[in-house]
Amino acid sequence: MHPRIIATGALAALLALAGCRSEGDIVIEQGVGITALRSTCPAVGVPIYTGDITTFTPADARTLDAMDVTAYITNVRSTCDENGGQVFTSATFDVIASREDTAGARTVELPYFSTVVRGNDNVVAKRVGTVQLTFADGQARAQASGSAEAWVDRAEATLPDDIRERITRKRRAGEDSAAIDPLTEPDVRAAVAKATFELLIGFQLTEEQLAYNATR
Repeated sequence: MHPRIIATGALAALLALAGCRSEGDIVIEQGVGITALRSTCPAVGVPIYTGDITTFTPADARTLDAMDVTAYITNVRSTCDENGGQVFTSATFDVIASREDTAGARTVELPYFSTVVRGNDNVVAKRVGTVQLTFADGQARAQASGSAEAWVDRAEATLPDDIRERITRKRRAGEDSAAIDPLTEPDVRAAVAKATFELLIGFQLTEEQLAYNATR
């Protein structure tokens, strides 16, 4: 089952991404004074329940006194280059961790994933990396950085001309079409979803870790 996404989905897929506005963008009017920008750049976000991780000692314990290391992903930043046939997105993020037992120096490696998703639920690429955190003796907190990237074919992330025309066509008060939001029409919604890509980043959790995050 595809996870719910933080800051993505039907509306956020149309929101502006910093540094991504170009001649090919569409500014969509959604009611009085409300606009949204669609770009070929993929939205970047963290799937819900995957932005933090908790380890225990022993590994199968789930009580507070058995907590070992907790960490979370923050400060997700991205840049996008859509000049050319391939749209390249680069993202960086920080991982901040804390440990319960501060005795001795310690290095902890935490796995994370980056996926390119098309149309909200079709994973077209996935990579797994590792963030290494080093705790000094007596230190309870550590911080490290990670990165992810995505390549998207510009043609696949571009709306067909007829769909663009239906979305951007000016409508006059009194016309039948003026009362219809084109984004509610099934074929328009399908075309927008097909051309919408996301770069998602999160911890590579076990089923037990994911269930813990979802139920705590």
